[in-house]
Amino acid sequence: MPNPRLASRYSKSLLDLAIERGQLEQVYGDMLYLQQLNKESREFLNLLRSPVVTSDKKLAVINAVTAGKISELTNAFARLLVNKGREGDLPEIINAFVKQYKAYKNIHVVKLTTATPVSEEVKNALINRVKQTSDMQNIELQTAVDPSLIGGFVLQTGDKLVDASISYELQEISRQFENNDFIYKVR
Repeated sequence: MPNPRLASRYSKSLLDLAIERGQLEQVYGDMLYLQQLNKESREFLNLLRSPVVTSDKKLAVINAVTAGKISELTNAFARLLVNKGREGDLPEIINAFVKQYKAYKNIHVVKLTTATPVSEEVKNALINRVKQTSDMQNIELQTAVDPSLIGGFVLQTGDKLVDASISYELQEISRQFENNDFIYKVR
């Protein structure tokens, strides 16, 4: 069961400890590695969440999978989670850590969705435009392709959304015809 409060507390503790020890970038890299491991290996995730597998076996598997790939601080954190019985919450804790890291570093995530893939030149122009029109200076651009947009783009940052897609415009025109907006304006 998702527990965002627990994930936030554990990730905040790890973030503070990493900052204190001067290992923030290394721990962030470890978290990205573990995040990728969780996405790629469903078996690993099922093992972490299994109530049947003992803590010792879970710890042995975690050590075997991450040996030499994560720092001692991250490894100690994983051991702590296993000892506390919170290893099943590791994916949520990782996501919360990445989110808190980006907030600490003042990195803003901007999501760009287009109908077709865009070039690096367009991406750079978009990043520069966002920097000019907002107070965001550290931008991480995430791109996605959605052919249902037909054309144009959808740009999202935080709770702000700019929908300049053809499909949105067509929906707006359709809504106007359904409401008979044009008939009322003629009379």
